[in-house]
Amino acid sequence: MPNALQRCGACLLILLALAMFGATMAQERGQASRVLEIPVEGAIGPASADFVVDRLERAAASGAGLVILRMDTPGGLDTSMRAMIRAILASPVPVVTWVGPDGARAASAGTFILYASHIAAMAPATNLGAASPVAIGAPGPGSAPAPQDDPAKNEEDQEAPQRGSGKPSGDTLKDKATNDAAAYIRSLAELRGRDADFAERAVREAASLSASEALEAGAIDLIARNVDELLEAIDGRQIELDSGNVVTLATAGASVERQQPDWKHRVLAVLSNPQIAVVLMMIGIYGLFFEFTSPGFGVPGVAGAICIVVAMYAFQLLPVNWAGVALIAFGAMLMLAEAFMPSFGVLGVGGVIAFVVGGLFLIDTEAPDFGVPLSFILGMAVLSAALLFAIGTFAVKARARRVVSGAEQLVGACGNVLDEENGWHARIHGERWRVRSNSTLAPGQSVRVTAIDGLTLEVEPVAPNTDPHRSNT
Repeated sequence: MPNALQRCGACLLILLALAMFGATMAQERGQASRVLEIPVEGAIGPASADFVVDRLERAAASGAGLVILRMDTPGGLDTSMRAMIRAILASPVPVVTWVGPDGARAASAGTFILYASHIAAMAPATNLGAASPVAIGAPGPGSAPAPQDDPAKNEEDQEAPQRGSGKPSGDTLKDKATNDAAAYIRSLAELRGRDADFAERAVREAASLSASEALEAGAIDLIARNVDELLEAIDGRQIELDSGNVVTLATAGASVERQQPDWKHRVLAVLSNPQIAVVLMMIGIYGLFFEFTSPGFGVPGVAGAICIVVAMYAFQLLPVNWAGVALIAFGAMLMLAEAFMPSFGVLGVGGVIAFVVGGLFLIDTEAPDFGVPLSFILGMAVLSAALLFAIGTFAVKARARRVVSGAEQLVGACGNVLDEENGWHARIHGERWRVRSNSTLAPGQSVRVTAIDGLTLEVEPVAPNTDPHRSNT
């Protein structure tokens, strides 16, 4: 009997342990079955980086089991790319980067992000690579000419190992950026166990691969036509996170939550466009100009100040050259000065030149969608010059008009002498004024105001109805 009780107790303990293990596995699978899909589309900039970092933090806080970065990008800013990679490396949630749908690409900065992800996948008819850093400006003064093609030499170069094979170009800044990017992507490739040779060639030679070539070369882990196929393919995989924890994916039939940028990130995406920032700065300068030349209205000054502050915020998000910003502002000021200082066009022409040069120096990169086209700069310069010329013309005409308000508008006004009661008085503009004159006055006589002395007007006799438009009897 005691043996039977012991056997029953042992069976109950085993059943209890199996139930607890099953509940734990179900809980883990339930958490892992929640997948967040984050789109990374267009040029990678401050807005997309902030969006991805924010969603990765939310995924970790909400206990999501997987994050998919659905990528289609031509590249972007180095600073934004590195911010996204740091967030991926520190994420406690596995991150899969999937280049899709068909026809998408992970070029330049997208290649770095793909290499940094725990799982790299691509859809058919997609490509990656062309990750060479590009900076604005002509080659340095020490740049060497391009070597002539030598078939024999080309064969030797192809057979030579790629690591560290980049030759100095003669441009120190370009070489520094290229070597830094090559070392960075090689370190990411070694971290994830992917093809490091192609990674370095993508930086040094702008090499690219199709999806099938990337899979064959070991640059990616798999090819999937869509997200559902991707989740089926990675189900059961074990992912070692950078923290050392090992996570087993349970993604078959998982529910996918597709994330979309909120209003904050949409506004940030608009502001991180350098052309919008330039327009905001010019509107701010015009608004302050209108306020200073016509004080009292308030709206142009307030709107101008707000636009300038927003433009400065937008500029600090971008890799701007502040000398370019200063030149644009200085050029606008010179064009403003031309409207009021007769310099025979010297200030105006100088302002246009400063504006154009500042626009060319404005952005320190040629990343897609972050450059400022020359046509935009020239158009803004011509528009600014035309607008300020029109404003100056109107201002000159306004200055030439006679004053129509205040005490000064009385000078030149006509009226009629009323009487001599404790001094002569006259009715001018419907008001009774004390007047005096060097000439003899008589009641009913027409006079014109020549000067104002406190509350007494200096007048002179005139022929009746000399200025009927100014007379008010």
